Amino acid sequence: MKILIAPDKFKGALHAHEVAENIAKGLRDVLPDTKIDIVPMADGGEGTAEVICGAQACTWLQCKAHDPLGREIGARYAWIEDAKLAVMEMSEAAGMRRLTQSERDPLRANTFGIGEMILDAANRGANEIIIGLGGSATNDGGFGMARALGVRFFSDDEELTGTVTGLENLARIEAPVAAGVSPANSRTQPARLPPQLKIIAAVDVKNPLLGENGATRVFGPQKGAGKSDLDNLERALTRLADVVATEFGFDYRNEAGAGAAGGLGFGLLSFCGAAIRPGFEVVAEAVGLESKMKDADLVITGEGSLDRQTLEGKTPVGVARLARKLGKPVFAIVGRASEDRELREIFEGIYQNTRPGMSQQENMKRAAELLRENARELAETLGVGL
Repeated sequence: MKILIAPDKFKGALHAHEVAENIAKGLRDVLPDTKIDIVPMADGGEGTAEVICGAQACTWLQCKAHDPLGREIGARYAWIEDAKLAVMEMSEAAGMRRLTQSERDPLRANTFGIGEMILDAANRGANEIIIGLGGSATNDGGFGMARALGVRFFSDDEELTGTVTGLENLARIEAPVAAGVSPANSRTQPARLPPQLKIIAAVDVKNPLLGENGATRVFGPQKGAGKSDLDNLERALTRLADVVATEFGFDYRNEAGAGAAGGLGFGLLSFCGAAIRPGFEVVAEAVGLESKMKDADLVITGEGSLDRQTLEGKTPVGVARLARKLGKPVFAIVGRASEDRELREIFEGIYQNTRPGMSQQENMKRAAELLRENARELAETLGVGL
């Protein structure tokens, strides 16, 4: 028997590779002769660059950038020289992990540092940039990112360079285009980026920019926004989308994934000519998941929390659907799982780290131990089958 282990991280507890290794250890305790292939996965959220870098020959580069509140930091991203490919995560410069709990403020936080990272990769000669849009502390629609790339925003009487709420007064946008380049396919490209540069926004959500299912209403409260803040942010992003549509003749506000990372998906579409793709697909291609799965008899995946949001494009469901397509049985070992019927029917079996009376904090602290325990239990079941 050959088993493929392809999990995502357990956020706040273990990286994807650590998750896979602990599952493998538990399996080997019971089935020592089983062949095991480990393929750590991600879906566009935090850990995406690390997973792709781990599967390909890459180096880590560092550049100067600014965090969500404008403090200078060193930001790193993966560089694959043969392809001139940069793989970065927006959370590296504009993520929640850059802020303390008391600093969370989506009215002040901005994506300027993401633009600096993009510009650094472009100046190194990148042909393509993959950006994972997860873990954001921002809700600025890519306003900061665009400014870092030379796009300018104006009210009737002044340039807007402050907080995102200033966009409520937005009247026009100046997005200089490189000499000899037109906004092909109804998209624009700032003059500071080479016209041949391809940018892929890897997302793990399908939210649009605006509305009840948009960036602000769904994710704003997680970033520290109060009710009045939500109203202000929604008005600012609505005005941004309206002016972009008027100035450039295209409108991506309803594009699936435009609301990812506080609307950075919208900003990358509108100001960088980017394409949005499901993060799972981007990572699966980069690590050669399908070809590795074809050689397996059984597949195991997992993540910290298995719930309705998992169905929107998270790693476990992506792995499971690919396994089903290839006729492979698939199991999930997770931190915790909801009782959602649609979710549970995707897997042959689900094993949870959660135990009766166990707090979430203890669950996370004992994640490695519990993964091995669950893997042993699964292996015993498989051993009976053998």
